[in-house]
Amino acid sequence: MRIGAWPLLVVLGAVVALVLQAILAARAGLPASSVFLWSIIACLTGLIGAKLYYVAQHLGTTRNRRLLLNGMCLQGFVLAALATLVIGAVVLRLPAGSVLDVSTPGLVLAMGIGRVGCFLGGCCAGRPTASRWGLWSSDRSLGLRRIPVQLMESAWALLIGTTSLTVAFTGTAVLAGVLFVAALSAYVFGRQLLFPLRDLPRRTARGRIVTMVVSALVLCAAVVLHVTS
Repeated sequence: MRIGAWPLLVVLGAVVALVLQAILAARAGLPASSVFLWSIIACLTGLIGAKLYYVAQHLGTTRNRRLLLNGMCLQGFVLAALATLVIGAVVLRLPAGSVLDVSTPGLVLAMGIGRVGCFLGGCCAGRPTASRWGLWSSDRSLGLRRIPVQLMESAWALLIGTTSLTVAFTGTAVLAGVLFVAALSAYVFGRQLLFPLRDLPRRTARGRIVTMVVSALVLCAAVVLHVTS
């Protein structure tokens, strides 16, 4: 594992996200400085959410001291950060859908950048494999050829982020909030597809399938709204 790779790339992703958000906010006629400052708060609450989510997932599975020092969960960050952004939009009296739309490309691209840090840092490791497509990597305990699931998720996030950025710059998204819903549901769907490739036991038998179906339906609904609006 490469110590420091994950925090370095997460910070880089956050910088990319904030810069893109500021540019898109200005193009959309939103107060870029106010949105930027509130997004800094959202990043901080996202870190707290990521830690709390990790602790909740791993209670009883490891020592409390290790829980406090190690690990964060992407889901916790996204939930806490997005909730903070929505609250900020209400406080600033801005349309929440528009604020989320201008934040979407940067958020998804940042997740793609951060996942490279996961590969280098040894978290969310893929299953061992003898395939030619396997890459040597570590799960922080054992280094061997593994399915590079972090890089696969990174590529998916970068594809969605680039697509949503193109839509945002061309101004083809008509209904506020549709871009956010479409991009996030697409990311969730792809993430669920990749979960079986991780070297981690799943705690639910049907949760993954249910999540895939719901995210696919939401994505289809968002595309239909975009096309018909």
